[in-house]
Amino acid sequence: MLTTRFVDGAPNWIDLGTPDIDGATSFYGALFGWRFASAGPEAGGYGFFQSDGRTVAGGMQTTPAQGPPSWTVYFQSSDVDATAKAAERAHGRVLFAPMDVMGQGMMAIVADSAGVPFGLWQPGRNKGVDLAGEPGSLCWVELYTPDIAAAAAFYYAALGLETSAVPFPGGVYTCVNPPGGSEDAMFGGFVTLADDPTEARDGAYWLPYFEVADVDAVAAEAEARGGAVRMPAADVEGVGRMARLADPYGARFAVIRSAQQEG
Repeated sequence: MLTTRFVDGAPNWIDLGTPDIDGATSFYGALFGWRFASAGPEAGGYGFFQSDGRTVAGGMQTTPAQGPPSWTVYFQSSDVDATAKAAERAHGRVLFAPMDVMGQGMMAIVADSAGVPFGLWQPGRNKGVDLAGEPGSLCWVELYTPDIAAAAAFYYAALGLETSAVPFPGGVYTCVNPPGGSEDAMFGGFVTLADDPTEARDGAYWLPYFEVADVDAVAAEAEARGGAVRMPAADVEGVGRMARLADPYGARFAVIRSAQQEG
């Protein structure tokens, strides 16, 4: 379960790159009740999505040269430089070298051995998001990858992440947790691209899940506001009700009313 009790290897930040930050603010505000607060003139347009005053994500307006509109998941590292080097040794790439972010922390963007980008965040004054695992916030992350075994080897080498096979309706699901974490520390999973035609078409990536009270209502609102329903709302026994969506600019994400929330 993803919480704000952050440990090395666990997701502790997420941000959105979008060609229209005002449009994205309107879209996600309608879905999750978020507001956008600028980080100040020195932050180059970067700011924070907030829910009742608590930061749930970051975001900024980007250009096509900076890549397609997308959500980036960041994982905690107590030494971003060392983790970036470990990612390179594991056949990944450093896309943006480690840098200090105005004393808030150290960050880097790397790509795994399959080319999937993700972030690293070494906490400074900013420890991470203020809210996780509750409605309107990040609650799970899922890697769509061409090769689960290769992904498991990479993330173990780079971040120490551990994987385990969990029985799942129709098969087995590969769960992920921080080093030495218990079952309660699981924060995400790996899915083979070939198992999902929709994702196979669009390519490997990290998919963030946001907890919501009503999946069907959020999916309908997303579509009404120019987004796309990539997978209609469906129940998964023991997991919850979920849907995969995209915002009007193409950034992919999912929503879920988890079984724990139902409980």
